[in-house]
Formats: sequence, structure tokens, C-alpha cells
Amino acid sequence: MFVSEAFALSSAVCIALSSMFISELNGRVPLMRLARWQLTAGFVITAGAATALGGWTTLGMWQIGNLAASGAFGIALASTTYFAAIYTAGPRLTALLFSLTSPFALIMGYFAFGETISATQGVGVGLILAGIVIAIGVRRRRPPAMIPLADAEPIESVPISGSSPSLLGISLGILTAFGQAVGSLLARPAMASGVEPFAAMAVRSGLAVLFFWALLALPKVRQEVADFRKTDFGIAVIAAFFGTALGMSLLMAALRTGNVGIVSTLSSMTPVVILPMVWLRSGQMPCIHAWCGAGLAIIGTALISVR
Repeated sequence: MFVSEAFALSSAVCIALSSMFISELNGRVPLMRLARWQLTAGFVITAGAATALGGWTTLGMWQIGNLAASGAFGIALASTTYFAAIYTAGPRLTALLFSLTSPFALIMGYFAFGETISATQGVGVGLILAGIVIAIGVRRRRPPAMIPLADAEPIESVPISGSSPSLLGISLGILTAFGQAVGSLLARPAMASGVEPFAAMAVRSGLAVLFFWALLALPKVRQEVADFRKTDFGIAVIAAFFGTALGMSLLMAALRTGNVGIVSTLSSMTPVVILPMVWLRSGQMPCIHAWCGAGLAIIGTALISVR
């Protein structure tokens, strides 16, 4: 397997692990407060790592501009529309719509950079997308409390299963996938120029930190009610380390040499990767459809690795 593909898969594993920690905070920490904690902790961790590794010296003005724009689309915008999509369309449909990140990235990568893939790799991408749809798209008897996605944010409430999704909810889910794809596309030139991954993620998350803290100006956000617990804050920081800091930095590293569409496809395998983690944590084995989807995704990954 090539380095970029390994980094992208490692990113999916780290984000899945982050999701397991975040699920412990579901219902205990308000959503926007958790977003502020995560992104702030992620920024501090990545900024510290970039300082220790001398990563700031790899940044120029145009790279900072590209990465800031990437953060605006991939983190600030996509995270906000992701939250809204969950509340209006539900977690299952939101997860399905999020898998559109890969084809969006493939199309954009072709038109922006002339990136192409072989027929075998195309089949691999298709199998991964099919595996994700099967793994997370089958209607469950009881909706889960949380479905992890790109930035591994939690779901505080689950709409009643079987309710008809609104056009607004579907639009928000598509916009989330589009924002993630644009974020990866904008980060690609900066990463290809040799920007250190931790420094890149510090720039991307730094803008999102400012955005989410600025939301405190809204009265509704300021009225969040929840007791502060050191344990909850500690879990949020650990989740930020594996997700926002390490996982997303690995994604940036994958973009240094990898094809945008393939990297986006592999990094979107979080819902499949998390299956054995959920089994170990809850003691309940996922349904057969989930394992079939995981199997297809593994075969697809093997095909993508063939050059």
C-alpha cells in the first residue's frame, strides 16, 4: 500500500476512535460547547506539534490563504451544516449523504488538477461507497445515539425513525459533503508544496476556533445549560487528540502526495472502521449487513492500492 493511502486509512481509524470517546459525552455536554472544546484543544495540540517540529517555517502566505479557505469550507461550514442536517434529516440519511464527499472530490480533482484514476481504482472507489451505504444505510430497529462522520461530532437527539426527510435536510447533507470535498481540494496545493501536516491543521482549525467562539455572541448559544465536569472536559480533549489533531493531520499528510478523490474515499471509511470498536465497547455485534458493507470496503481498498 502506498503512503498516502495508509495515511488516509489511519485517519479514518483515528477519527473512529475519537467518535467512541465523544459518544460518552452524548447528552452530557451541549453540542456547540463540545465543538468549541474539541476544536480549541485540537488547535492547541497541532500548534504545539508544529512549533516543536518547526512546521511553521513551511508555511507561506499563499499556503496560509489556501488552508484558511480549506478550514472555512471543510470545518466551519461543513460542521455547521452537518449539525443542521442531523436535526432535520436524521443521522442515517446524513451519513448516507456524507458519502457523497468521495465522488464530489473525484470530480473536483479531475477538473482542478487533472487527476485521473485507473478502471481498477474506479471499481475500488465504487465498492467502498457501496460498502459504506450498506454498512450505515440499512434501517435499524433502533436508531443509534451517534453515528461518526468526518469530524466525529456527536448527535444529541435522534429523529423518530421512519419520518420523511425534508428537502432542507437533504440539501444540508449534500452541502456538508460538498464542503468537505472543497476543503480537501483547497488544501491539496498547499500540502503538495511541502507544508508540514500539523502546521496545516493548526491553520485550518484555528479559523474554525474563531468561528465557533464567535457564535457565543448569539443569545441562544450563550444560554447553553450544563454543568462543567473535569472528566467530561478530559474526554473531549482525548477525543480532540485522536480526531481533530492526529486524524485530520494524517488526512493532510495523505493529501501531500495522494489523489484527492481516493484520499477522500479512504478517509470516509470511518463508519465501517468503527464496527469492531462498537462491538468491543457495547458487547453487541453489528448486523450482518454492516459486516457485508465492511467486506466490500476492504476489497475496494485493496483495488485502490493497485497501480
